Amino acid sequence: MDYTQAIIDLARHHLTENGFKLLMKIESKMPDIWDKPSSSTGKYHKKADGSVPSIAHHTYEMFYAGAKIIRMFGGKLKSTQNDAFLMAIVLHDIQKYGKKGTNPHTTPNHDKTMADLLLKNRKTLLKHFSELEMEILISGVRYHSGRWSKSVTNMHEFDFSDYHPVVMFTHMLDMMSTADVLQFPHVDNEGR
Repeated sequence: MDYTQAIIDLARHHLTENGFKLLMKIESKMPDIWDKPSSSTGKYHKKADGSVPSIAHHTYEMFYAGAKIIRMFGGKLKSTQNDAFLMAIVLHDIQKYGKKGTNPHTTPNHDKTMADLLLKNRKTLLKHFSELEMEILISGVRYHSGRWSKSVTNMHEFDFSDYHPVVMFTHMLDMMSTADVLQFPHVDNEGR
């Protein structure tokens, strides 16, 4: 399965038309790391068979699961709020091999790096998102590693209640994929 294409197909199906265009614009400016391993050392993200999935596979698992249960946050399914949530999932590891994607190993500050890039492009994001939605997107990326996120100054005082629920949800999806507990059925040609 081509997981990169499956992510694009899911995004086209679940994001608003403008949200999809914005995501494709952002993604086109990012390094192409989709086929790289989600763990460069092989220590994390192991599947039951011992293999380490690509970043695209890992992201697809999270996106697929997130899109299935996004309605728990209420509101219209195709909305800018849900665009923010789903885009946080798609973009959470896109800087995992550094700004140019050429680092030999994954970088522990990739969450902060991508969130800072999004914040730097605040004006562009505000053309699509409200202030709150933009904060959901940026925080979802910045804190997807939970208390281990590089923007956290004291991991023992980190509390998800200080953030929008999407932040904890993105972290949980990430941890569930890493622990190999997210499963998905055979998907149709549209990645759904």
